[in-house]
Amino acid sequence: QVQLVESGGGLVQAGASLRLSCRASGRSFTNYAMAWFRQAPGKGREFVAAISWSGGTTNYAGSVKGRFTISRDNAENTVYLQMNSLGPEDTAVYYCAADRSWIPSGIAYDYWGQGTQVTVSS
Repeated sequence: QVQLVESGGGLVQAGASLRLSCRASGRSFTNYAMAWFRQAPGKGREFVAAISWSGGTTNYAGSVKGRFTISRDNAENTVYLQMNSLGPEDTAVYYCAADRSWIPSGIAYDYWGQGTQVTVSS
């Protein structure tokens, strides 16, 4: 089992950047593929990006490709989401997720964090 804690959210203006972090508990972080999802008010949870166990494979939603970068530091049990050129449409609660399987874009991850709010003003 793994527990996930996100951080790094906040209020920024359009065009700004933010980096989200998600730290995992436990000693088997490399056994988990990781992902970021987001949920805007009144909408369902949406896939943002995923990264494989070693970090060698990544996948992005079309809406963030070229602006967001997912990465992981297995020595620090942490996955990151670097978000550039943010716009109001990126406003959402961002969730970190983990699963032993590689799930490129689906929502069927076993473990979830509590979320961190990102608000982008125009």
